[in-house]
Amino acid sequence: MTDELVTDLPAAAAPKASFFATVKTLPRSFWMCCTMEMWERLAYYGVRMVMPIYIAQADEPGGLHFSQAQKGSIYGIWALIQSLLPVVTGGYADRYGYKRTIFVTIWLKIAGYLLMATQHSYAGFLTGVVLLATGTALFKPGIQGTLAQATDKRNSSVGWGLFYWLVNVGAAIGPPLAGYLHVMGWSWVFHGCAAIVSLNFFMLFTYEEVDSGADKEANAWKVFKDTLANIRDARLITVILLLSGFWLMMYQLWDLMPNFYKDWINSADFVSRNGWIPQSWLDLKDTRGVQLKQENALNLNSVCIVLFLVPFSYLVARVKVLPAMTAGIVVATASILVAGRSQSIYVLFLGVLLFSLGEMLTGPKKVEYFALIAPPGKKGLYLGYINIPVGIGQALGAQMAGALYGTRGEKAILALRYLAEKTDYVKGKAWDGDVGALEAHVGVTRPDSFKTLQGVLGKSAAETTEILWQTYHPYQIWYAFAAIGFASLVGMLIFTQRSKRWKDLDV
Repeated sequence: MTDELVTDLPAAAAPKASFFATVKTLPRSFWMCCTMEMWERLAYYGVRMVMPIYIAQADEPGGLHFSQAQKGSIYGIWALIQSLLPVVTGGYADRYGYKRTIFVTIWLKIAGYLLMATQHSYAGFLTGVVLLATGTALFKPGIQGTLAQATDKRNSSVGWGLFYWLVNVGAAIGPPLAGYLHVMGWSWVFHGCAAIVSLNFFMLFTYEEVDSGADKEANAWKVFKDTLANIRDARLITVILLLSGFWLMMYQLWDLMPNFYKDWINSADFVSRNGWIPQSWLDLKDTRGVQLKQENALNLNSVCIVLFLVPFSYLVARVKVLPAMTAGIVVATASILVAGRSQSIYVLFLGVLLFSLGEMLTGPKKVEYFALIAPPGKKGLYLGYINIPVGIGQALGAQMAGALYGTRGEKAILALRYLAEKTDYVKGKAWDGDVGALEAHVGVTRPDSFKTLQGVLGKSAAETTEILWQTYHPYQIWYAFAAIGFASLVGMLIFTQRSKRWKDLDV
């Protein structure tokens, strides 16, 4: 009788192991994969945080000077390949082996970085992005499948928290490194990241294959059919759709905020008050004064996660996954409204801090959720599904950002609008309001528009920026993203209540 009572005790009644005792339960394969992911993310986020500037910033020397719409299409294609391909490749990673999958991906990522370094046409650069996205898509299931096999309910929260932490160690180092390489030229950024990701070849020499538990006799067609069959669960689809809205909003800190920061945030006062800031972290060419580079300002997100994620994951280890993710959506939605509301870097920092808290509540728990509800032998498959909301959200968000920022937020476009609408620069020439025809109408290119407006107004760069801010209110573009975050929040609250009746999803 006593034994039965002990056996039937709920998990919440079990004594909570200490953090270090829990860490000791993680096998060597866990640490190997965390290290490989750290190198991969160091390279990836090094490029990711500076690419919006390289692709679309109108006044960036040596940049591609693509439009915001073109940038949106590049990011959309990148997201769909990188995040939706693992839906299929997760099952293949389980079937054919994690080590073999990882080996192929390293070559694909190196090729992608090298093409991005050398190709300056839209088609050429996009080809490099596609190779990089394909490599990343294949890399994730192999790594995450190994980690899922290495964790269970007693250590999954701490394990995924540590994994997320090491990812952000790489993410925190990557942007300053990319900023340093950028000083020597844009090609150095991409070549440097290719060299960094190649370090994982050395890690593979000592990586021992982990059995996925999947059927190794299944042919490729059966793996594909199983992938589609498992995703037809209506409850799983609901979670995917709800998280898609969340990630649509979240990814704008990395995809849109760099351009918004470069255009509108003024950090000259912050720089003047903090003489300790390394010279390589500063933008000395901004006409408003010496500025903190956007990749270093926004890197506060990764630094916060590196400092606080591990203890934070331990504190919320006993919190159910769905309530934790819901709380994360609340905080992240508030962060979007705060971060984009002002030109002050101090307000931006507050927004990034809130964003980081929301990410710590949602990011690791999202992975933990899919790992815990995955049936035996299908860890890689379910951790492939987890990329669907990221892909859908990021792709739709990229298109929204391209449309909204390209017409209502970008400083170069608003300078052209001001010249057309508020000055006599194009006197006698009627404008039909088509933003796409602004350059032809005004007779000034995007890269030259702000400087031209500054000369027409006879104002300083800071004064001209303030005039555009007060006239066109570019911060209002963030309201649309926050609204989608709020809709995801309402949906998650409803789903959390409904999930209490489903034992397999109530984790």
